Amino acid sequence: MAIRKVARMGHPVLRTPAAPVGLPVDARVRELAADMLATMRDEGGVGLAGPQIHESLRMIVFHAPAPANAPLEEHAPETILLNPDWEPLDDTVDEGREGCLSIPGLVGEVPRWYRIRYWGWDLEGQPLSREAVGFHARVVQHECDHLDGILYLDRMPELTSLAFTTELGRETP
Repeated sequence: MAIRKVARMGHPVLRTPAAPVGLPVDARVRELAADMLATMRDEGGVGLAGPQIHESLRMIVFHAPAPANAPLEEHAPETILLNPDWEPLDDTVDEGREGCLSIPGLVGEVPRWYRIRYWGWDLEGQPLSREAVGFHARVVQHECDHLDGILYLDRMPELTSLAFTTELGRETP
């Protein structure tokens, strides 16, 4: 397993729809999944998509830490998901702050579906399906957007909330 270089905004791989992962999974995809987990951990992120490490494949890795008293659907262990898809489970949209390893140092308010169902396949070629709420749902939607060439900035209805992370929490002089 290796730490991979993360593609930054402006690189064409981030704007190109990714190709499906073939099943059964071959050794290259298994190695790529291990590299993606290692890179996500090294970068301190909660998710990473294939295109973010210059691999235009429909695969994501993520985890969603949540407080101990949070509903089960808010938690997600480290997960590898191949050829993911998702759907909203109701009409509730939540606006929340997002950042991205491909757009370092910036965050902005992004509307996302609050409750979703997602599905795909694991490395063994077994179907994986979960319901997610809150941050867990946000992470999955964010990473799936990368597979379609979409960055969180594209989802922001206005850019006035865009901020450098170094400036958050500062008092106005």
